[in-house]
Amino acid sequence: MPQSWLIDRRYVLRGLGSFIALPLLDCMCRAETAKSPAPRRSAFIYIPNGVNTLDFQITSPGEEFAFSRSLKPLEKHRAVVTPISGLHHPGGLGHHHNCQKIWLTGGQLGPTDRNTISVDQQMAEVTAPHTRFHSLEIANKGESLAWTADGIRLPGMSRCGEMFARLFEEPKDGTAAQRRALRRKGSVLDANLEEVRSLESKMGVEDKGRMNQYLTAVRETEIRTRRADAWLDVPRPEIPEQDRRRTDRDVPQTQAGDYFRTIYDLIVLAFQTDATRVVTFSSGIEGQGLPIPELGISQSRHELSHHNGDPGHMEKLTQSDAFSVEQFSYFLTRLAETPDLNGRPLLETTMSLFGSGMAYGHSHGNANLPLVLAGGAACGLKHGRHVDLNQGHFDGYQLDDPGQHYRLCGRPANSDAHMSNLLLTMAQKMGVETERFGDSNSELDLG
Repeated sequence: MPQSWLIDRRYVLRGLGSFIALPLLDCMCRAETAKSPAPRRSAFIYIPNGVNTLDFQITSPGEEFAFSRSLKPLEKHRAVVTPISGLHHPGGLGHHHNCQKIWLTGGQLGPTDRNTISVDQQMAEVTAPHTRFHSLEIANKGESLAWTADGIRLPGMSRCGEMFARLFEEPKDGTAAQRRALRRKGSVLDANLEEVRSLESKMGVEDKGRMNQYLTAVRETEIRTRRADAWLDVPRPEIPEQDRRRTDRDVPQTQAGDYFRTIYDLIVLAFQTDATRVVTFSSGIEGQGLPIPELGISQSRHELSHHNGDPGHMEKLTQSDAFSVEQFSYFLTRLAETPDLNGRPLLETTMSLFGSGMAYGHSHGNANLPLVLAGGAACGLKHGRHVDLNQGHFDGYQLDDPGQHYRLCGRPANSDAHMSNLLLTMAQKMGVETERFGDSNSELDLG
């Protein structure tokens, strides 16, 4: 059938206010450094199935807090970390299967609802004009934490060697072949966007919404395609042999500690070379989570979380929690000792959020989420205190009475303490110009 309702892509993009930024080429670096603030970066690290809250929860607010047993590995980083208690996602309450999906979106996913953009992707819209890669998604089973504006989940990579090759090696089939592939994609976009706008007058409200989502997704794809084409002319950074040995290798996930540290080393190297400024790392999906053979833990985190009160299983869950925190502590150490391209420690310019979308896995409680924010002094963050949003809204932590404490994990003490408030504040500190994110109702004071 004749497609007389299609319009020219350039008209659509003009109507959408399209602006396609070129990458930061070598010839621009000196002038860019002189006029721009230090690059800001963000990393989001997710552990599935919540934690053993009895050993994870910090009970005193403010600067005089004592690290809990599970968080003890962060003691040496006290000055650069902020444990946060009391936050929740209202849209996730009672829907434990969506915990991971909405951790960075603040969405409300019912049977038919579509997810919204994740905060990392909003940040990447600001940082992508300066980096070869829009963002980096690392995820076990490919289920990343990142969602596009169109509510589509981005695929994640899990093999270390594959990530190294994508970030730092020239394409095996050559630059010319990759450029041809990118331009074929551009031609497909052209063919599908001619004269689309003229159809809008015949659409209902719902159809217009779907069309706008489609146009936004296509526009994002075109921008990324053009940027990728431009970056083909920029040589990949040279990686020192020591860093290559550390990261250009495939570590089996059965060696959990080595695997986690290699992933963190890859993230550090990506930030150091400015390959990207936004990374998400999901260490497992709800219902699984890696066992830790080196600690004698053969069960997945999901198995341990459903402990039925068995002391042995609860102890192993605490050990698994502390292990994950210890690997995060390693990441912070590496950020602190590694300078960026301007010679500044990466820890100063990198915000890192560690945590889970579930508080207590045994009952699928997803209020009072376990969260730790670290680094980012150059982004305006101040640390060294426990931000406890439960205070003033409950009768205090009763760790000697598991029933009381687990109830706190199932029902928020402070109904206004939305996790999206934290995500909004982080987005703003990354340069995202917005006053709302997800279901946020205020900013979170972290300065």
